[in-house]
Amino acid sequence: MRANPPLFDAVVLAGGRSSRLGGIPKAGLLVEGTTLLERTCAALAGAAHLVVVGPETNGGRAMPGAPLFVREEPAFAGPAAALVAGLRAGTGRRAPWCAVVACDMPRVAELVDVLLAEAAASDDDASLVTFDGGRCQPLAALYRSDDLAAAVAAVLSAGTADNLSMRSLLASVRTRPVPVAPGTTHDVDTWADARALGIDVP
Repeated sequence: MRANPPLFDAVVLAGGRSSRLGGIPKAGLLVEGTTLLERTCAALAGAAHLVVVGPETNGGRAMPGAPLFVREEPAFAGPAAALVAGLRAGTGRRAPWCAVVACDMPRVAELVDVLLAEAAASDDDASLVTFDGGRCQPLAALYRSDDLAAAVAAVLSAGTADNLSMRSLLASVRTRPVPVAPGTTHDVDTWADARALGIDVP
């Protein structure tokens, strides 16, 4: 249990095409009776400001954390553009940290707990990116908000974030890998992934 959890904002990316799922939105897939988006928002409900970049897929049900829903323009311009839209939708003063999380990881609560615990104990100014299966996952991360804002400003000053890679967007952000249990960041790209992760398959 975290004694002093850090103050953080959060941006959830939930607006991809889901082309390998036949266009069925990942956010609305069910695992143990809860949509992936609901699970993600519940894991991030402690955020000072919670923004979901993507369509509202909750059928009018209240979403944990009462997120603000926005869309990137144009739609489907990639995760970097979606992140920029989410950050620009924030209101008021920025929290010191900003969680950036894709909506399609069923074990999202575990990775959020690890990141927040690491941030609470951190004594340096690096952003924190989960490390799972031999690679870092930039869409399961806790960034220093000021560094993230500076990276976005630099990109926008030179043009647009449309179809930009996350690697390019975050090139100037100093990060530190945070190991998580194997499989914690496994996400849904195909129906085979969905079955393996215990997601209801239509």
